[in-house]
Amino acid sequence: MAYYFAKALAVGFDKAVEATVDALKQEGFGLITQIDVKATFKDKLGLDFRDYRILGACNPSLAYEALQLEDKVGTMLPCNVVVQALGPARTEVAAIDPVASMQAIDNPALAKAAEQVRSRLKRVIDSL
Repeated sequence: MAYYFAKALAVGFDKAVEATVDALKQEGFGLITQIDVKATFKDKLGLDFRDYRILGACNPSLAYEALQLEDKVGTMLPCNVVVQALGPARTEVAAIDPVASMQAIDNPALAKAAEQVRSRLKRVIDSL
């Protein structure tokens, strides 16, 4: 089973980030973290890297439900969505598949909740 789903877009990096954030909002997700990997590598390591942003997406209602079912599931939150430049006008957006990541937890109710999150994240990627 793949641990993510992805889509390549024929747009620049900044436009892809904006479109991804908008699509996440449409599915009830907000951003609670945003990591600029390119800037971090430059600042901390002195290395050049392509545009690469990790968006920490959270749907509070679904996160609350998951934490009620399994209190340690917070180690797997938020749902990460990656936007990375593939070229000047080509970008890839990839999202974690929560069903795949939750397989390590033996809790059928949590697996069912992960399906809801998966459906929403898949719609985000498909809408781009």
